[in-house]
Amino acid sequence: MSAPIDTALTRMLGIDYPIIMAPMFLVSNARMVIEAARAGITGAIPALNYRTDAEFRKALAEIKDATDKPFGINLITNKSNIRLREQLNTCKEYRVPFIITSLGSPQQVIEECKPLGMKVFCDVIDLEYAKKVEAMQPDALIAVNNQAGGHAGHLSPQELISTLVTHCRLPVISAGGVGHGSQMKTMLDYGACGISVGSPFIASVESPVSHEYKMACVNYGAKDIVMTTKLSGTPCTVINTDYVKKIGTEQNWLERILNRNKRLKKWAKMLTFYKGMKMLERAAFSATYQTLWCAGPSIEYVKSIRPVREIAETLVREYYESISAEITI
Repeated sequence: MSAPIDTALTRMLGIDYPIIMAPMFLVSNARMVIEAARAGITGAIPALNYRTDAEFRKALAEIKDATDKPFGINLITNKSNIRLREQLNTCKEYRVPFIITSLGSPQQVIEECKPLGMKVFCDVIDLEYAKKVEAMQPDALIAVNNQAGGHAGHLSPQELISTLVTHCRLPVISAGGVGHGSQMKTMLDYGACGISVGSPFIASVESPVSHEYKMACVNYGAKDIVMTTKLSGTPCTVINTDYVKKIGTEQNWLERILNRNKRLKKWAKMLTFYKGMKMLERAAFSATYQTLWCAGPSIEYVKSIRPVREIAETLVREYYESISAEITI
């Protein structure tokens, strides 16, 4: 094992390496999080990966029985998540070590979780939103840049991290653009205290998705990632398979009209989200011609299906190798 890396994130969570295995819709599960903990990093799971509260509770119990290391749960905090109240209550009951908030105001989560000693990290994509979030006093900002998988931001890693570090007082965790340890070093050099990495872990042994999905991450690369609005109404990155090329990446005229209507926008967005998530679910777990696979550009560095622990250890080894190479030069 490589020597621990000291940053604000590793100190905050008590982990060896400043890496969060990002919460990935449909992909992340308890087994992956447990293996991440054993590798000296931490992992998170979207609460929406569980259909029922009973399934969610079973997963939380499984993780807590297997490790005393920190792990996180991702909560969607906008109005489309009608289960937020239930999910938040369960997280509080199990004292989940940290919560990652996405796609909505984190205020409720911060106000209820921080008094219990739970950390709250908030996804942000620009300075304007980051300043609003900072006023609510979370523990860290997750800077979602334009290289992230899933719902990506619009700013480059360097621009976003540098801006947030300069103008905000909170620790900044970078999300997106890391598939190799040298890129982790780059993000830390920009001022981030850690990284959130998702796509390389899709093709892990412990990942529950289909072999076809995993092999797509092996066989496709950064040039094959495109942005689509057809899945959730919000731009989302997918692998540009033949099926994606066939259906296109933009919403049709009716969807666009509904999303602009003040009265219908909320319901139209919820319907788009529901339909899109069902399409992703079918593609993720079964062989189907409707190959809608969510991933980010960092699949460029995925060359085989490997255990979570090995993927994490490789990132750390490459990080140290990049430091050695820099010193040698």
